[in-house]
Amino acid sequence: METLSIAIQQSVATVTLNRPDVRNAFNEATIAEITQVFRQLDTEPRVRAVVLAANGLAFCAGADLNWMKKMADYTHAENLVDAGQLAAMLAAIYHCSKPVVAKVQGDCYAGGMGLVAACDIAISVDSANYCLSEVKLGLIPATISPYVIKAMGESAARRYFITAERFSASEAQRIGFVHEVVAADALDSKVAEIVKALVTNSPNAVRQAKKLVQDVASREVTPELVAATVEGIAHIRASDEGREGVRSFLEKRKPSWVV
Repeated sequence: METLSIAIQQSVATVTLNRPDVRNAFNEATIAEITQVFRQLDTEPRVRAVVLAANGLAFCAGADLNWMKKMADYTHAENLVDAGQLAAMLAAIYHCSKPVVAKVQGDCYAGGMGLVAACDIAISVDSANYCLSEVKLGLIPATISPYVIKAMGESAARRYFITAERFSASEAQRIGFVHEVVAADALDSKVAEIVKALVTNSPNAVRQAKKLVQDVASREVTPELVAATVEGIAHIRASDEGREGVRSFLEKRKPSWVV
């Protein structure tokens, strides 16, 4: 990989943005590689959780300047293709069947916030700053907006989309954009703690629980939704892992998926 490094240790894959000299800003190559990697990890049987990390001082500064220079001369059709590739990258992370943890070790701006928002869990170092800076450039955070608004909520998005203010990790946690904020020397251990919790749970149940949130969030409670949830629990109770989990609990032993 040209812009990423990939490591699989035991059942955890770590995908690391590896362009520290440009604050891990992404370009066409980064977008293509992230999309490819997450699609591969989605079906990789060895992997039960994914960590999205970065090398260097910044997590991700958004779009690479040289890439932005090229985009300035794009036609509408070319911009549609380009934005579609960015959207595909975010969707590959969001719809990955494995849980994805963002390990934010530094500043996170613009499109970088889309990367974090597409993950399931976000752990941030306390010194990180966040910014949706698009309007400063006469742009809008359109492609990342479905994920960012889900993560921070409509009220916070109204403010930060239009002010382009920089805000702190503690503010990011307050509005729900990140789940936990820790000191730099505690970041590794906190991410390891979260990952351990993920990989000791039923792989199938984790996969189905992730999809459950995506399917149910923001929907009205209708008879159709209730029926779907009833079918969901009935189906998983009858699954191999569902039966094994209940048996292991009653027999006071570890389930088969815990190594």
